[in-house]
Amino acid sequence: MFSNDIYQYTIQKMDGEEISLSAFKNKVLLIVNTASQCGFTPQLKDLAELKETYAGQDFEILAFPSNDFGGQEPLEGEALESFCRNNVKNYPVFNKVRVRGPYAHPLFKFLSDKKLNGVFNAVPKWNFHKFLVDRSGKVIDYFYPFTKPTSSKVRKKITRLLSNPIK
Repeated sequence: MFSNDIYQYTIQKMDGEEISLSAFKNKVLLIVNTASQCGFTPQLKDLAELKETYAGQDFEILAFPSNDFGGQEPLEGEALESFCRNNVKNYPVFNKVRVRGPYAHPLFKFLSDKKLNGVFNAVPKWNFHKFLVDRSGKVIDYFYPFTKPTSSKVRKKITRLLSNPIK
């Protein structure tokens, strides 16, 4: 059955545990592919600041390390977990995934393909590509890596989505 929300997908925590994205129902989500050795890596702190801005509200950031661009996420296993523990404090980071191409994680295939999400084609072109998802699990917008998470453009869209009642 065709579904145009993210809740049909599962993701893997750093410890290997599989969880359903339905655990995030009724939340506004910013889904980001990250890398530890990228010029945009300072956005990890911007993401933490954004999360703090919306503390206590139904907002979550979901970060997914990826080595798809320039080999900028070479860390694996304990080294990756250690980097995340030291650099990401207030939002979850999931297992490393592919975000583009034939081996992309199903979630990222959905987020980036209009035939699946019903809205737009937005294949990540680099690290720190951001997808905005509404409370009903539908992808609403995306932001290129050069758009900082703390920009007024991103914050205005999140604020507007949070002001919409839960359906």
